[in-house]
Amino acid sequence: MVTCKQTLEDAGVKFVRIVWCDNANVIRAKAVHVSCLEDCMDNGVGITLAQMALPVMYDSVVSETGLGPVGEVRLMPDWSTMKILPYADGHAQVLSDMIVGETGRVWEHCPRGFLKSQVQKLEKKGLTLKAAFENEFFLVTKSLDGSIKPIDDTVFASTGSMNINRAFINDLADAFMAQKIEVESYYPESGPGQQELNIGYAEALNAADRQIIYRETVRGVAFQHGVIASFLPKILEDKAGSGCHINFSLWRGDKNISGDINESTGISTECAGFIAGILDHLPALCAVTIPSKTSYSRIRPHFWAGAFRAWGHQNREAAIRVCKNKEGNQARRIEYKIADATANPYLALGVIIAAGMDGIKRNLKLCKETTVDPGLIPEKERKDRGIDLLPQTLGQALLALRKDEVVLTAMGESLAQSFVAVRQNEWDNLKEMNLEEEVALLLERY
Repeated sequence: MVTCKQTLEDAGVKFVRIVWCDNANVIRAKAVHVSCLEDCMDNGVGITLAQMALPVMYDSVVSETGLGPVGEVRLMPDWSTMKILPYADGHAQVLSDMIVGETGRVWEHCPRGFLKSQVQKLEKKGLTLKAAFENEFFLVTKSLDGSIKPIDDTVFASTGSMNINRAFINDLADAFMAQKIEVESYYPESGPGQQELNIGYAEALNAADRQIIYRETVRGVAFQHGVIASFLPKILEDKAGSGCHINFSLWRGDKNISGDINESTGISTECAGFIAGILDHLPALCAVTIPSKTSYSRIRPHFWAGAFRAWGHQNREAAIRVCKNKEGNQARRIEYKIADATANPYLALGVIIAAGMDGIKRNLKLCKETTVDPGLIPEKERKDRGIDLLPQTLGQALLALRKDEVVLTAMGESLAQSFVAVRQNEWDNLKEMNLEEEVALLLERY
């Protein structure tokens, strides 16, 4: 810690942000001055239990969580995640776990602790999961009257947008590289002012940590450029929305075992069972991976958002897209499309792992591949094939989650209660809002 402190002081760091992410997927932090880091290392930083009871709209406790003003947990920094922030002079940040008192026990409501537990269960099967979050986001400006305007009005992969946003994208890439996060590719997305910059894969916990770092970095660099970056799934009614597909692969040791050239699908038996488990629990997973009212403005048939419970090779209308290697003979990665950046990444990856492991445990068989747009299949045929429309509102998704014992058990009673209560409160309070009102409220929350 003495070395760490000296390194921070030499870099001009004055404050270290101790970061956590709540059930509403709001990224929060308490900052500790470098002179007090030694105490922080031993004792962490205290926060009230009520921090996991707050909805996205305001800092008001949702009583149904069972949490309130009495009692606190400690944010214990994971010093391996510490980054000096290239977009915030004098500040560094470190991600944290929520620990109960002096026991060292991870609090039942801790999202990062939940993902760790699922990773450990997967490891007991001899497996690891590597993942990357594929973010889309909008760059906008806001007028004094609150109206927003996208930074450009271009189309997908427009070189014009690349030129307009070149300085921002270059600075963003530099900021990621400064934090030792690999930058892979960039292109403007379909919506006006919409961008996508992709980063490298990592093992599950690191991938979720990177998603927190990603959102913070994009917003921080955007602020430096005098614009607002928003990950809200839908900003403009008649334009494309922003998703956050979760790409993953299954590994045993140093070998990607997602594919098998001896299987007709190109998918290994274990990975097929994993995908089958996800599909089986997908309505409930929606409540965790697309957990905002705004999410469901994007999940519609024929919008390339994966609105149907189906899978396919390179089928962008199916909820699960299987991507093969360049030879086209075996799966290389799986794309879970029903996700956006309103999802807490620890919870999202955790429930995906839980559902997938259930599929392997029950030896579920993967249904027949869907090779066309599911929305073009006659309704009766879809029903016969089990290709059903996913929940169309957050309310429907929460109802599905309440009925899914496997996912609820994986989350644990306490975390399941607080998560469902927070998101139900959001649904109850926001469901009558139109999109313009939602955007005015939530644009800078996500």
